[in-house]
Amino acid sequence: MLFLPARVLAATAGAQGAVASPSWISGLPFAGLLLSIALGPMFAPRTWHRWSGLVMLGWSVALLAGDAAVLGPAAAFASLRDAILVEYLPFIALLLALYVVAGGIVVVGGPWGRPAGNTALLALGILLGGLVGTTAAAITLIHPFLRANAHRSRKGHLVVFFIVLVANAGGALSPIGNPPLYVGFLQGVPFLWPLVWLSGPLLLLSAPLLLGFYLLDRHLARSEQPAPRAEPLRLHGTGNLGLIVVLAAGGMMLGAWSGGALSLFGARLPVGRLAGVLLCVVVGFVSVGITPSAYRRRNRFSWAPMLEVAELFAAVFVTIGPVRAMLQAGPAGPLAGLFDLVTNSAGEPVPAAYFWLTGILSAFLDNAPTYLVFFGLAGNDASLLTGPLARTLVAISAGSVFFGGLTYIGSAPNLMIRAIAAHAGVRMPGFFRYSLLAALVLAGPLLLVTWAVR
Repeated sequence: MLFLPARVLAATAGAQGAVASPSWISGLPFAGLLLSIALGPMFAPRTWHRWSGLVMLGWSVALLAGDAAVLGPAAAFASLRDAILVEYLPFIALLLALYVVAGGIVVVGGPWGRPAGNTALLALGILLGGLVGTTAAAITLIHPFLRANAHRSRKGHLVVFFIVLVANAGGALSPIGNPPLYVGFLQGVPFLWPLVWLSGPLLLLSAPLLLGFYLLDRHLARSEQPAPRAEPLRLHGTGNLGLIVVLAAGGMMLGAWSGGALSLFGARLPVGRLAGVLLCVVVGFVSVGITPSAYRRRNRFSWAPMLEVAELFAAVFVTIGPVRAMLQAGPAGPLAGLFDLVTNSAGEPVPAAYFWLTGILSAFLDNAPTYLVFFGLAGNDASLLTGPLARTLVAISAGSVFFGGLTYIGSAPNLMIRAIAAHAGVRMPGFFRYSLLAALVLAGPLLLVTWAVR
């Protein structure tokens, strides 16, 4: 919640007016960045590992240079300033705090490492995601999940299902779980509405995925060495669990707090967001202070995954602005043809179309702004969308949450989980291969949800 884009928060407060859509050409740096992320590790892994930072910087500079040439240097500076200070800083502060806190929680023993235990951990992660958010749940559970399966030689499928289920689908049942649902809460959707209306779609999605995972994991486990004997479940670093609750609750309260704004380098920064950044910093230092270093060593804690993700998302936040503006321009922008798909000839909403269009766009763009755009397109009235048009809101909500696992950039935790797994020795698929595997995994369950929301 602390990492919701400032433009989204402004819109939820009623400040969003007509959005001027940029030319599609301004979206090329973002497209180039995605292609670099996808193709670089595939065709030149060593070169990419060494020079990826410069490549991402290059695409950011390309966008800013275009802004400077067309709109002037002042506009380019304002674009960079808002992307880094207003949007990226709160996002990365929360991610960093969660990374530090979760790295101090050690789960020892338990049934994990066997097919049934691995399936149980994924189910636990889905439930936990609704309580503390998908980012917190995913970063907390990935360490014991990987450690329990250290004896396995083939572990890529473990992480793919983990991203799909724990880092994304698990946030469907509360506004705390996933940013788009929090946007809906700020728009007037009741707090318990996701629990009542999205439980069915979540069950339709997660039940076949959990069953499919169990069958696949059991099949692969037969050719692996046996798992070590299960030890009694023990939990160390429990003080960090309290810090995760503080981050989740504090993030939700501060995100909804209208405490005015402060000016920094010409940018208007909401006091609530600055307080959220300060909360993240304090929580991070408290976690370092109360956690024995042995616990972090047990989790193979390293700053490398965090630095990798911070570097990449800095470029994403700088280059994604024009693409997001095209989306927010709605039927008046370059993406007008897409918006014609969500209504029938009588002008009535088509929930299945809302589900797929919201979902596919959420897989490549911020899911919170995507949710907000389609919320507005469907009527922008919470009483209407939670009443007669409830199926449309179910489609928008489910699409913005469930499709996040389709790509590595579909939600905040995805790249972090990939980086943690890669640094733990898991051979992770590249961008395109991951998306193909995730699409194969999700295809059947997404069709079931389509049937439910039609």
